[in-house]
Amino acid sequence: MNASPPPAALPQRVSLVAQTVESLRAHLRAGHWAQRLPAERELCQHLQISRPTVRAALQELEREGLIELTGRTRRGAPVKRVRSAGGLPSRVIATLSPVPLRDMPPTALFMLDTLRDKLTRAGFTMEHRVDPACFSAQPARALEKLLQTLPAAAWVAWGSKEPMQRWFIQRQSPLLVLGSCQPGIPLSSFDVDFHAACRHAGDLLWRKGHRRLAFVMRQDAYDGDVASEQGFREALSRHADAHLTVLRHDGSPAHVSSLVDRALRAPQPPTGFLVLHAAQALTVAMHLLRRNLRLPQDAAVVSRDNEIYLQHTSPVLSRYAIDPDHFTRKLARAVRELAETGTLAPRAIRVIPRLIAGETV
Repeated sequence: MNASPPPAALPQRVSLVAQTVESLRAHLRAGHWAQRLPAERELCQHLQISRPTVRAALQELEREGLIELTGRTRRGAPVKRVRSAGGLPSRVIATLSPVPLRDMPPTALFMLDTLRDKLTRAGFTMEHRVDPACFSAQPARALEKLLQTLPAAAWVAWGSKEPMQRWFIQRQSPLLVLGSCQPGIPLSSFDVDFHAACRHAGDLLWRKGHRRLAFVMRQDAYDGDVASEQGFREALSRHADAHLTVLRHDGSPAHVSSLVDRALRAPQPPTGFLVLHAAQALTVAMHLLRRNLRLPQDAAVVSRDNEIYLQHTSPVLSRYAIDPDHFTRKLARAVRELAETGTLAPRAIRVIPRLIAGETV
């Protein structure tokens, strides 16, 4: 009788405590907090984790002899500062966002968590930072402070604008833009092909008989939003009888609704609406229904973006969608390449979404 092979080792998921330990090691390796670690509360805010997780990580570092815990004081042990074996570079990858996690849409949270999981399995630690000042028109001071306090092999900017992008180029720090870049910016960017999606939406609405169209976008448009408007205009430019109105809002339901009301009072009000973001698409659809307009008989609404809650509307909103897991797998590969090599050939990586027909067009 043949002997049974030994059981294969099951894959292990690295715990959040282990990720926190590695992150703190990276700080010590870079020479940060040599005399005294920040207080637990500050570490919780810095790493965006709970106090029990911070305490468990600090206790592990104390067992390793890397820090000394004296009462409520956490002090780094300079003579035993951690150095990576063989002088290997940092294994920390940092993501940066202008808004806190609670304000991010569900799909973005899913992708952030999936990215963390995939990078952890590859031996990296991922840290997420929230700093609106880094996304301002003059981000240099905030970015300099951030990079001094966080040693990272690579950065991923969750949406960014030209000032931030140019700062990273001048600093020669590895950055992958999760979004789109201005033309001429020599950085790699990873995004949905919004230009193609909105060009398709323009043709779709025109084929459905809509000649007066509204394009609903935020006032503080990112480069992906600009590409969206270009794609929509490109589609309508092929139809001489198409008329476009652009509604630029501040993101609030009240402002979106007021702009829709103003458009509806026009001598020739729009009957087809392309809305860039899922939350505002829901606002537009509900407001049109409140104005006793039937969807899609009296007006059509298409959302450029998808969120899971849009499938629960009645009528179901028409929208464009990507497979977030497929998107994040490709993103993780690009981030790993950037972290491991320190460079990434400038290219625009785009994922083409598919139309979910829904019931509003």
